[in-house]
Amino acid sequence: MHVETVSFLKNAANLPLEEPLIITQNGKPAYVIESIEERNKLDEPIALLKLVSFAKNYMQAGRVVSSDSLKGRLAKRKQS
Repeated sequence: MHVETVSFLKNAANLPLEEPLIITQNGKPAYVIESIEERNKLDEPIALLKLVSFAKNYMQAGRVVSSDSLKGRLAKRKQS
């Protein structure tokens, strides 16, 4: 990761985004700037892990039905 100071942001049009950029303020890391492509690469796996976690919680709570059961319930609803 590349590290720069806050004053470096004044030239924001020339930011090197090949890798995440750490911005320091008063000598301490304060911000991370990254390209949208890099951010999307991180966001997608995180979203999938959240979905897996939700599914696990639903299964433990007994809030899961088989596809055959769902199809049967939908067919009954369609008939009424």
